[in-house]
Amino acid sequence: MRADARRNRELLLAAALATFTERGADDTSLEEVARRAGVGIGTLYRHFPGRQALLEAVYRDQVEALCAQARELLTTDPPAAALVTWLRAMVEFSATKHNLTSALTADYGKDAPVFSACREDLVAAATALLTRAQQAGTVRPDITAIDLLRLSHAVALAAERAADGADQAERMLSLMLDGVLQPTGK
Repeated sequence: MRADARRNRELLLAAALATFTERGADDTSLEEVARRAGVGIGTLYRHFPGRQALLEAVYRDQVEALCAQARELLTTDPPAAALVTWLRAMVEFSATKHNLTSALTADYGKDAPVFSACREDLVAAATALLTRAQQAGTVRPDITAIDLLRLSHAVALAAERAADGADQAERMLSLMLDGVLQPTGK
């Protein structure tokens, strides 16, 4: 892909994520996404033939960013700190992905290949961080990667429904971590 085409694609993904997060995927026109990205609607359609293709690309892009963050944290942060940082990012992702997931599920169903592939990637990232933290003795040995993903999603969902959402997310995440981390890992 040419540099300008790659740049336009990245601009479209960023604009779509921002717009979908603010208004919801169903309430956002593709024309608005193109305008926010600073490109014409034809450029959007050259990259994404329709709304579902754009939704899927945004979802995959966010999952890849989380997986890249996990890979980086594995090499830069101590085991418990890396896991905690990544779980915070996972909670944030879970809070914003709700709109994307609902829109994608409406057309594809919850067992769509996009979800399966992304789930596998997230489980692999969580497993790498978790295994390292467990080997360091900072996380309970009975915790699984699926546990962490479900708990992160639950924290995001609980915070979304609370009046003090952002504060509640951090509080709920802290409570979750108290159950995950060994006393020496805090």
